Parts: sequence; C-alpha cells; structure tokens
Amino acid sequence: MDHTRPVRVGLNLEPFQPYLYLLARSHIDPRHRARLDPSDIVQQTLLNAYQKQDLFRGTTDAERMAWLKQILANNLADAVRGLVRAKRDINREQPLEQWISHSFMRADSWLAAAQSSPSQQVLRAEEVLRLSIALTSLPDTQRDAIVLHHLQGFSLADVCRQLEKSPAAVAGLLHRGLKRLREVMSAEETNSSLSE
Repeated sequence: MDHTRPVRVGLNLEPFQPYLYLLARSHIDPRHRARLDPSDIVQQTLLNAYQKQDLFRGTTDAERMAWLKQILANNLADAVRGLVRAKRDINREQPLEQWISHSFMRADSWLAAAQSSPSQQVLRAEEVLRLSIALTSLPDTQRDAIVLHHLQGFSLADVCRQLEKSPAAVAGLLHRGLKRLREVMSAEETNSSLSE
C-alpha cells in the first residue's frame, strides 16, 4: 500500500526566476550588495509565492509577473529597511515603496513596449522573460550598466558614480553589453525557430 500523499500541482514559478533576479539586482544599491544578496531576495519571493499561491487569481504570465513583482518589491523594501533600521529616517522610508514601484514600472516599459490585448500581453510577458534570461547571461558589469542606464533611467554620470568607472569605461560597457545582448537574443530566436 502506498502511504504517500498526492502532491498538489502548484504554480510553475521557476521560469520567472531570471526576471525576478534582474529586478532585485537592479534595485539593490551597490553599497548594500555585500549584505543583501539578490538571489536570497528572489528565493524568499518564490517561497512566499508558493506559500500564497491559493491567493493568486490570475491566469496569464503577465498577471503572474505582476503578482511576483509586488511580492519582490515588498521583500526588497523589508530587506532595505532592515539594513537602515538603526539609522531610521522617516523621510527616506516613506518614498521607498514609491521608488521601487516606479522603478519596476520603468523596467517593464524598457523590457517590452506596453501592449493592451490579452494576446499581446502574453507575447509581452514572453519577451520580458526572454530578455531577462539574456540579461542574466551578460557579465555583471555590463548587465549593471544596462540596467542602471536603460531600466532605471540613470544618467551616464550617475552610472559612472554607481559603478565607480570612468565615462569611457561605462560607454564601453553599454556598447559591448547591448551588442552581446542582441547576439544572445538572436541566437535564441534562431535556436527556437530551428526546433519548431
């Protein structure tokens, strides 16, 4: 007699891991990276999502991404608050959620153009996931430069300060990173069409 219980089939959230990692990494200040690991924030987010999967009412990848992004934003805000709790500054604390939410919206806008129909939203979600995976394949400095400049809207001067690099070095990182990103995505498209 088999005494094992049937396993409940839940949401498949693993395909969203690169997307969540990209968002988490792009929202952790470089000064905090020694104490805040984006992988830990993502794992906590996925764990929370699995625990709360009964509360999820959506059906599409776009809805799943929005739900996961909100859980990630909450976890990230909690983690950052934990780091600065000793130096509590109410003026800094209140806009944290607003800043994260606005920055996440900007990231989504850059990752894929806004589309409205359900079929377009499905395609958009797939594109965002593909681009997230491609970005995670880049070297850290190239990915960070692209994320800071294109996703978060930092000026080149601000990217230079964040990465502690010269303007020429940042321009090179952006150029090489975007070139490599196009190559990775083209190769993926080619592989995808060959397998069909």
